[in-house]
Amino acid sequence: MKEIAYRGSKLILLSGVVLIVLVILLGVNLFRKPSLPEGLIQANGRIEGDRFTISSKVPGKVVRLYVREGDGVGEGQVVAKLDDAQISAKVDQAREAVSTLEAQFRAAKLSLEVLKRDVPLTVETARSTLAQARSHWASAQVKAKQAERDALRFQHLFGAGAIDKHRFEQIDLARQVAFYQLRAAEESIRTAEKQLAQTLLGYDRIKVKEAEVEALSAQLAQAKATLREAESTLDDLIIKAPTSGIITSRMVDIGEVITAGAPIMDVVNLDRLYLQVYIPEKEIGKIRLGLPARIYVDALPEIFLTATVRYIASRAQFTPKEVQTPDERVKLVFAVRLYLDENPDHRLTPGLPADAVIKWKEEVPWTKPRW
Repeated sequence: MKEIAYRGSKLILLSGVVLIVLVILLGVNLFRKPSLPEGLIQANGRIEGDRFTISSKVPGKVVRLYVREGDGVGEGQVVAKLDDAQISAKVDQAREAVSTLEAQFRAAKLSLEVLKRDVPLTVETARSTLAQARSHWASAQVKAKQAERDALRFQHLFGAGAIDKHRFEQIDLARQVAFYQLRAAEESIRTAEKQLAQTLLGYDRIKVKEAEVEALSAQLAQAKATLREAESTLDDLIIKAPTSGIITSRMVDIGEVITAGAPIMDVVNLDRLYLQVYIPEKEIGKIRLGLPARIYVDALPEIFLTATVRYIASRAQFTPKEVQTPDERVKLVFAVRLYLDENPDHRLTPGLPADAVIKWKEEVPWTKPRW
């Protein structure tokens, strides 16, 4: 009897368990929403964006920070500044060097221009003077020869008593004067030749001045390059946002000394947001680049946002925690990025959860996600 009663109670208990399971399955079937029609795939994830790391090209000490996490920035907006005392001094020195060399270059160039105009005129004058000296010498030579002949003739006449002594002395004195004039003309020629040779050196001085101008030009170009480098380094001490977006993290604080290339902040471009979802292995074959998608965000329940499949992971991974469907947690999935076509008024920000529907058959009408 006891055995029969035990078997009866066991049977009743088993029947109760089966009844409970049937009730649970019936409830699940009653309250579970139907899946999307063939041609649509639903998924969920979080809004993310293309991240840009803001860093410094040069080392230095942070003296100013103009933004914090969560602040919006525009492209080219100043977000931080490094200490510029030393670089500013180098810029001032470089500018002074450029100013000095520019003055020297202008003076040398002006001097060269004067030489180029003056030397040909001086040489021409010297050549004219030499020609005149030679002409005077030729005339003096003729006169000297004539005076010599006259003196010889009058000497014979004086010896013969045909003229008096006074007349002879006059003729002899004229001969001496003619020879003095001839020697003076010869000296004038030598002086004119030296003067011409001296003026011809002006062309050498032009070459020297040209070399000086060229050297100053090279020095000036080098000084300007040094100035540009110093000014560029000074500009690099002012850190600017490479794109518009929102600051998601800040790695430094005022007073810290950073190295070149060290990250300072991260910014996400709000115009290039995407929803990263995870598609199961059995569905990934239906996904291809360029497929349209619609994104639904709890923060904007009245609208949907259009998106496009722009990235499909080449390797599968285990389901991330963000995936909410229980039956997908034990499966391998592929990461897929749905890039939003627009972000109206920048209302969406990284981190927002969202649902998505991807259409892989054109003829299928759109339907909201069902969970």
